[in-house]
Amino acid sequence: MSLSPVFETAIHSLPLISRGKVRDIYAVGADKLLIVATDRLSAFDVILPDPIPKKGQVLTAVADFWFRKLAHIIPNQLVGIDPRSVVAPEEAAQVDGRAIVARRLTPLPIEAVVRGYLSGSGWKDYQRTGAVCGLPLPPGLKLAARLPAPLFTPATKAEIGAHDENISFAEAQRHCAARLADILRGSGKSGEAICGEARDAALALYREATAYALSRGIIIADTKFEFGVDATGKLYLIDEALTPDSSRFWPADGYREGENPASFDKQFVRDYLETLDWNKKAPGPRLPAEVAARTSEKYVEACERLTGEKLPE
Repeated sequence: MSLSPVFETAIHSLPLISRGKVRDIYAVGADKLLIVATDRLSAFDVILPDPIPKKGQVLTAVADFWFRKLAHIIPNQLVGIDPRSVVAPEEAAQVDGRAIVARRLTPLPIEAVVRGYLSGSGWKDYQRTGAVCGLPLPPGLKLAARLPAPLFTPATKAEIGAHDENISFAEAQRHCAARLADILRGSGKSGEAICGEARDAALALYREATAYALSRGIIIADTKFEFGVDATGKLYLIDEALTPDSSRFWPADGYREGENPASFDKQFVRDYLETLDWNKKAPGPRLPAEVAARTSEKYVEACERLTGEKLPE
């Protein structure tokens, strides 16, 4: 029997640090975090009132899979501690299968976005300007076209209810320099250099992940990574990686250039919301049960294709 949907955790044995769009974060001592993936879903930067069953379990399983598979490219936040061991026994059900214990790091103030195909806001940008986020592309490309090479298009991190904004690499470097100045003082490193490391790591992660995912029948059209540094300036992959929440997944067998492909991610919900008379501001509309169930099925299918394993019940 699968776990009941978790919209919001109630863990009292640890201090609550924050509730994000999806994750609830607790302090585990001074140097570690308990990160719990709930079944909340945000669309158009608004948290919707209905959970998506199994979503938190999928996000955790998929991210853990990628963290381990790609650890040779860059170290990540995992510390290998069982989440059940850091909470009270009666709270174990809230973290089972949907939480990790992670290093406590200083996040970079940018979303490290990598685009391999022309879709979403990138397609709209290309139609207007012939470029994506200021990076010129050949003329005549179609919707969903594979790009000549993956593009690194950083964005700001928006607060809940606000929208991320695309920025240039130079702007991303300035953001990193300002955010990391105190952390890096005396380390011999600069925020600009760290930003460059993040760009290079994001592109390497994307290239290897897309090759593997394609072998499992999934195209990763685009994705976003988050990175953090420790007190020495060492860079780590944090938050989540290559999940249906942070990526645009397309089934390879249904891909056609010039068409908007079906999706394994929350595009199913976005498409439903676009049919409503809603201003895309909080509060979000309720989801019909069939939309929530179909979205859950999409998430689970993506997880099982990528990991090659059934999602634990």
